[in-house]
Amino acid sequence: MEPSELENLKYPIGHFIKPARITSLLLKDWIAQIEALPVNLRDLVQPFSDTQLNTPYRPGGWTVRQVVHHIADSHHHSYIRFKWALTEDRPVIKPYLEKEWAQLADAQDGHIDLSLNHLDAVHSRLVFMLKGLTEADWKREFIHPDGNVVVSLEENAGKYAWHGNHHLAHIQGLAERMNW
Repeated sequence: MEPSELENLKYPIGHFIKPARITSLLLKDWIAQIEALPVNLRDLVQPFSDTQLNTPYRPGGWTVRQVVHHIADSHHHSYIRFKWALTEDRPVIKPYLEKEWAQLADAQDGHIDLSLNHLDAVHSRLVFMLKGLTEADWKREFIHPDGNVVVSLEENAGKYAWHGNHHLAHIQGLAERMNW
């Protein structure tokens, strides 16, 4: 496989690029994308068989099942990061080892409904919270200890709208390539 082919499989919608200016209209769009993800993901993967769920989306990549569980894990962490930044002054967040989490039994063998239901709940709460943020709230920040990167809540909303769409595109691309 050509390196550019592998890159396209890894990043089917490209990398997240923080806009120079994040407007209220852009935030509303990102919130809408976050709100739509649980339904879009469920509609896509619910009909899949166990064989399809256990198929990697790319060579060396996670299975569809692992991706679904990863999205729930990651978006749960994001929700907590929003809460920390809203209640603490520039907290240093706790990262997690997502590759190792994807190897745990719940991600390897767990029924996807566990994570789809979790994602429904987390996104419902997250969207409710995001719709109530003030302009000042959006400017609040947390620090990611990998490189001491400062992330504003408005940037985090964009990253997680992108993140959900990124993994949805992984699964959609696989389904198209496999004619599912």
